[in-house]
Amino acid sequence: MQQHDTREVLMVAWMDDEALAHTLGTGRATYFSRSRQQLWRKGDTSGHVQWVKRVSLDCDGDALLVEVDQVGAACHTGHATCFDASPLPVVVGPAAADASGAGRPA
Repeated sequence: MQQHDTREVLMVAWMDDEALAHTLGTGRATYFSRSRQQLWRKGDTSGHVQWVKRVSLDCDGDALLVEVDQVGAACHTGHATCFDASPLPVVVGPAAADASGAGRPA
């Protein structure tokens, strides 16, 4: 999920076909809890609602980008985003010089 106006990544969640149908039909982000084996609509318990602005399907048809207007915190910890933790250490490679691949390691 992504905040529609700032493009900030808020969270990642699972949707099955039924959750997607609820999301598209109600304008409220609805997910499927694999641990509880049931649908859950974001904000029903916390009040931190996600109003859906746009849903896009990726090129493979196996992932969605849901752009929302987040009301309150997106994360169950109370943070605005689930990605507030410190980034993991990573060795960063060089930037690509151009689309042909020049400048990339072999």
